[in-house]
Amino acid sequence: MPQDSLARHLVQRLLPAVLLLVILDVAVTWVLTQKMSLEDWLLRDIFWTMVASQILLVALFAWVLISGVRSGLASINRLTEQIQRRSIDDLQTLDSSGLPAEVVPLVEHVNDLLVRLNDSMLAQKRFVGHAAHQLRTPLTGLKLESELMLSRELPPEVRARAERIKSVTDRMIRLGQQLLVLAQADSTARLQDSFVRIDLCEWARASGAEWIPAARSRHLNMQLKAPDHPVWIDADPLLLEELLSNLIDNALRYGVNASTITLQVSANPPSLAIEDDGPGIQADDAKRVFEAFYRSSASIHSDGAGLGLAIVREIALAHGAWWKLISRPTFSGSRITVVFPGPRIGARLTRQE
Repeated sequence: MPQDSLARHLVQRLLPAVLLLVILDVAVTWVLTQKMSLEDWLLRDIFWTMVASQILLVALFAWVLISGVRSGLASINRLTEQIQRRSIDDLQTLDSSGLPAEVVPLVEHVNDLLVRLNDSMLAQKRFVGHAAHQLRTPLTGLKLESELMLSRELPPEVRARAERIKSVTDRMIRLGQQLLVLAQADSTARLQDSFVRIDLCEWARASGAEWIPAARSRHLNMQLKAPDHPVWIDADPLLLEELLSNLIDNALRYGVNASTITLQVSANPPSLAIEDDGPGIQADDAKRVFEAFYRSSASIHSDGAGLGLAIVREIALAHGAWWKLISRPTFSGSRITVVFPGPRIGARLTRQE
């Protein structure tokens, strides 16, 4: 039998115990037949004594067998727990060290499949990123041409068409940028290696201030609620900036008739919430708004691409964070909260669903 085989392990674990039980059984039988006076015993006493000893023997043998099998399968159980703890996007190979020789070929075939799946997913993400990057150059040129046209005197009909071209071009450029961010946030690479420690309060104050002109142009007030002491998290600053931008942009686009957008930072646990007092999100739509390219019936006439909250979801997952959406009737408007795991640089965070 191979050195690391499960059969060899079970034989080594069970054989001494089985031999010991056989010796005990022979010893008990010898004592009953050789050392005890059978004249003083009734047949009934002998019968029940033999039954009790056999039951004890069977119980001990079952215990030895179960403990031996459990010890032999301990490495397989550890592998099972390792797989259960993984997220759906973690396609790293499985560790086959310490596994029985009978199971190692299966794990190696699974690892080969994981490698091929990982290569396929990375190829798809690279394609999306390259396509979005390559489209940005001609779209930027088209936008420049439309702006040059609009800077001149044009007939009303031509100006209207040029403005539509510029509007569609801006939307396509924005879509390309979102696809690039989505491909980066959804990557299986360890984004945690680029994390830095950030004071969430100070960061939200500085980043949120950049959106004040856009909010005022839509007649909205922006306010920040944050504790006076720092709230530290570990994050990628560029992705975190994109997360906030998409949350605020989502509130500006779909918070019809809203008057206020509030950025709220909490310390325990570290979290960032964006809320508005607009019409809210329907319960049926709330279950799907974080899906890529999903657009509710209420937002079908907006110029969004349906990627904003999908990007928020992927960036949150990349940070080991989770999110929560509440809306009417529970909340007067909409509130999206992202809860971060807190500062732990170097921790091996995994994506959570």
